[in-house]
Amino acid sequence: MVDVMVVDDHPMWRDGVARDLTDAGYTVVAAVGEGAQAVRIGPSVRPDVVVLDLQLPDLSGVDVIRGLVAALPQVRVLVLSASGEQQDVLDAVKAGAAGYLLKSAAREEFLDAVRRTAEGDAVFTAGLAGLVLGEYRRLAAAPGDGPEAPRLSERETEVLRLVAKGLTYRQIAERLTLSHRTVQNHVQNTLGKLQLHNRVELVRYAIEQGLDD
Repeated sequence: MVDVMVVDDHPMWRDGVARDLTDAGYTVVAAVGEGAQAVRIGPSVRPDVVVLDLQLPDLSGVDVIRGLVAALPQVRVLVLSASGEQQDVLDAVKAGAAGYLLKSAAREEFLDAVRRTAEGDAVFTAGLAGLVLGEYRRLAAAPGDGPEAPRLSERETEVLRLVAKGLTYRQIAERLTLSHRTVQNHVQNTLGKLQLHNRVELVRYAIEQGLDD
């Protein structure tokens, strides 16, 4: 069972999203219209996934993402926005969003995105993933010295390489003849070693290390 919180200031849209999620078997633990309220109640309702609109009346969506991720490090934030502007996408991802979907997405595409987000995938509307990866490549090419990278096992490196190529956990499990849970464990161990919080940060690290080639 996956617990979801919906954050959108348009009541009809918020109620419709919550209804679609409930009909699909998800548990909607909260549906709110203000960012501050979402950040405040997040620790008590403890959602696995937050479906978040960026345009809110009180706080920016980016501030809400930061607040939720700080309070709930394991939460997965899926932005559902009418904006496909490059800066909006990059700001959301840098703040800790796990995915970014446009509101023009079909119902089935949205529900699939929620499922994949809950499973740990980074999910983006077609075209936006390339935008994010392009920005990470630019950042990786920038000069700067960092600390020595933690040592990963051969299997962890292999899984990380496939994550960087954009494979889902299920695809990685099939490729390496592992169980889905084993792949998730390798990813969680890698996140811990690298002191990263989510799959998006993990992809960035992999690209910086050249593991996506």
